[in-house]
Amino acid sequence: MSKSPSQKPIEIKISTVVAVSAILHSADTQALDAALRDMTGGVADFFEDDLAVLDVAALPPGSMPIDWAALVAVLKKYRLNAVAVRNAPAEMHDAILAQGLSLDSGKTRDDAPPKDAPTAAAQAGAEAQVMVIDTPVRAGQRIYARGCDLIITAVVNNGAEIIADGSIHVYSSLYGRALAGASGNAQARIFALAMEPELVSIAGVYRTFEDGFPAEMARGPAQIRLAGDRIDIHSVNPVTPVNRS
Repeated sequence: MSKSPSQKPIEIKISTVVAVSAILHSADTQALDAALRDMTGGVADFFEDDLAVLDVAALPPGSMPIDWAALVAVLKKYRLNAVAVRNAPAEMHDAILAQGLSLDSGKTRDDAPPKDAPTAAAQAGAEAQVMVIDTPVRAGQRIYARGCDLIITAVVNNGAEIIADGSIHVYSSLYGRALAGASGNAQARIFALAMEPELVSIAGVYRTFEDGFPAEMARGPAQIRLAGDRIDIHSVNPVTPVNRS
């Protein structure tokens, strides 16, 4: 059977891929192992084979050399797949590339515009960008709203994952995983009319609910926001938090 003339051996298309940012404050792999163990709380599928970009900008001056092979292995142990290193100085480049990792400068097309274009910046800021999903999000499905808020008008089931660089609004029940402020926006929030998530995250700060969502807030309208390095759960109406991690 002959192939169609239009059929190609390979096609390359733009795909939305999300990676977590792992900001290193230490190069000690034993310390990192212990920190990840505490963070995940023994939950085997906490990261679910997420891609990870390692950011070394926060390493203290004069810190110990990075054993890249050992570091990648530690992350893999917790189902984080390192794919790139961000903000690495030139002296690290050869060792990073030898490990099969990419180099990421940390700059994106969304970086601040030049100072000589204030009008364009004002116009961009005035344009509200939102991704709207009107259908249920099923188990195993992942949705990522890159550079904007995410609004979902249907249920987010257990085993589903919703991610946004901005805030997340679920005008139904939220049972799966919700990660807001994925690009580092600590002001992002998560809202749901019925809040019972498996895991929530804002700007990389996680909280899981292995013992169930707080009973006084479960199945009711609530919001989740970041207070320092703590995830707070609030009623949609009261100003004061009703539950803290």
